[in-house]
Amino acid sequence: MTATVINALAIIAGSAIGLLVGRSIPARINDTLLKSLALCVLLIAISGIARVTPSLGSQSMLVIIFSLALGALAGEIIDIDARLQRFGDWIEARLKGRGGRVSEGFVTASLVFCVGAMAIVGSLQSGLTGNHETLYAKSVIDGITSIVFTSTLGIGVMLSAISVFLYQGAITLAAGSLKAVLTDRAIMEMTAVGSMLILAIGLNMLGATKVKVANLLPAVAIPVACQTLLFLLGR
Repeated sequence: MTATVINALAIIAGSAIGLLVGRSIPARINDTLLKSLALCVLLIAISGIARVTPSLGSQSMLVIIFSLALGALAGEIIDIDARLQRFGDWIEARLKGRGGRVSEGFVTASLVFCVGAMAIVGSLQSGLTGNHETLYAKSVIDGITSIVFTSTLGIGVMLSAISVFLYQGAITLAAGSLKAVLTDRAIMEMTAVGSMLILAIGLNMLGATKVKVANLLPAVAIPVACQTLLFLLGR
């Protein structure tokens, strides 16, 4: 768990710097930075999709489609987006409007920091072998990214440290039992689904779409559920 704690602290530290920097940025420049950040998010998404697509067979494509459909259904029933919005409104009220777009920052940063392959593979390595190098490298990347994110999206980005701690911590602690189901294929499918969610975030930030990305979050876990079912069936 040491590497996960360091990752969360790196995000908090980067966010703190971003808050200080963001206060001195004029609104005009801030808007341009947000648009450039959106393009970077799109690049992350496209590179993630491009990296795994050549290795995905027709069966994996069906799993991805099924994951997005079932995940959207589950997310809409739970209405994760509305719950996060209320949480963000509560934080903003406590900060008297000084916290920026809390919900947007929290969801955006949480997805970008959590759904990538480094988060999954690094957590597994940390839990199974005690090798923390991947998560240490991710901590540096996340810390730098959180500076830019927070300068434009506000304190909600800092709250994503909670998501990273819980998500990566859970994988690290459960690494032994998850080893059988978190196969290379499952990780690729999770990466593909997560990258598509990040793509939607980038488009939302540009104002091109209004996808409730938070309501698609359950989709990321569906590939693991499918792999677990196949494992239990002995396939």
